[in-house]
Amino acid sequence: MEKYELEFPLNTSSSLLYKRLATPGGLGEWFADDVLLKKDKFTFIWKNFEQTAILEENKKNEKVKFRWEDSQDNTYFEFAIRQNSLTGDNSLIITDFAENEEDKEDSIQLWEKQISKLKNVLGLS
Repeated sequence: MEKYELEFPLNTSSSLLYKRLATPGGLGEWFADDVLLKKDKFTFIWKNFEQTAILEENKKNEKVKFRWEDSQDNTYFEFAIRQNSLTGDNSLIITDFAENEEDKEDSIQLWEKQISKLKNVLGLS
């Protein structure tokens, strides 16, 4: 597995962005068709597919880390909000994993599509 990071500049407040990354309602606006929460397990639902992730880390207005429930290794996906100390602008840093270069390219395209939806939800597009 190869770990990779993507950075997306988002000119919005960290608290507004955090709500879209850490809550079922916020994630359901851009990441999945629907999101259900039971204790620390988020079930993401897309058309005819669903997958459950365990919330591993949650730092308000900073970071949210999930691990897929059926993951056999130590892979995870993480959303981190990083503020540029000079400009004050926020960026969303996504950490994810891919099995090979082809999967990585497909995943990056999917993340770019999802972030486009997020920007639209935030009124940034």
